[in-house]
Amino acid sequence: MRALKSSAFILSALALLTGFTAARAAETIDTFKVAVGAPGNWDTCIPEVGKRAGIFRKHGIEIESLFTNGGGETMQAVISGSIDIGIAAGTAAAMGAFSKGAPVRILSAGTTGAGDLFWYVPAASPLKSFKDLAGKNIGYSTNGASTHTTLLALIDTFKVPAKPVATGAAAVTLTQAMSGQIDVGWASPPFGIEALQQGKIRLIARGSDAPSTAEQTVRVHIVNADVLEKRRAAVNRFMDAYRETLDFLYSDPKGIELYAEYAKIDVSLAARIRDDFMPKAAMNPDRVSGIDAITRDAMTYKVMQAPLTAAQLSELIQIPPRR
Repeated sequence: MRALKSSAFILSALALLTGFTAARAAETIDTFKVAVGAPGNWDTCIPEVGKRAGIFRKHGIEIESLFTNGGGETMQAVISGSIDIGIAAGTAAAMGAFSKGAPVRILSAGTTGAGDLFWYVPAASPLKSFKDLAGKNIGYSTNGASTHTTLLALIDTFKVPAKPVATGAAAVTLTQAMSGQIDVGWASPPFGIEALQQGKIRLIARGSDAPSTAEQTVRVHIVNADVLEKRRAAVNRFMDAYRETLDFLYSDPKGIELYAEYAKIDVSLAARIRDDFMPKAAMNPDRVSGIDAITRDAMTYKVMQAPLTAAQLSELIQIPPRR
């Protein structure tokens, strides 16, 4: 009898231990180092908003964020392996880096179209339109970023021999533009919107003024190839959380509130940015659009030497399916 009781006790203890171990496994958290270009922008806010809303944690993902001055810096951090995932890298730059053998893969489409990007001058500037910019210094963030390729597309559209200058993040660029260090600055909401409303700066062009960018996915989210290969299940859960956060931002007022808190702006301005500059369709993560046009631009601007083959594109673009 005593032996039976002892056996029962052991079995019970084993069952409790097994349950405890399973529960601990279910609570496993995978941490990703994520580089975010242009922090505070709507299209780059999803990891931070999802983190604050508890969505990434629900999917077993923890995020450690590093903020960069633009897509070029983000790309280099991912290529070096110091960062796992990069948010909002230029699509053409990602294709060009891959063509040169860089260990980078496209994890998700970021932004399709360039209507959120705009270029401006101080209110007192004599420059009235993009056609007036011959010989003028025009800002963009970093080499290879969407601001870079979009600016080159604008220069080509207007046939103006302007001088592109890498000026860094939007906030730093605003200081340079207002102090006369450059003639024309760039911005993306929320940066520059308040200055526009107050009449401190004047809009001189939007990214959408370059027709070639209209149907192009100008920014993508990227992942280090080694990270994708070794941690694919966790990367898939990252994308599950990303998609859920995107839906949350467009369907739940709490999403706007969390974004406004993160970007340090009024909720009303946050709503305007979403509704006027960034419709949900432009944020569709599941399809990289305009590959042919992106390829032409990338070759024109010397970002890559030759088109990628179908097999190369399949290797580069590895968007996890919806689950």
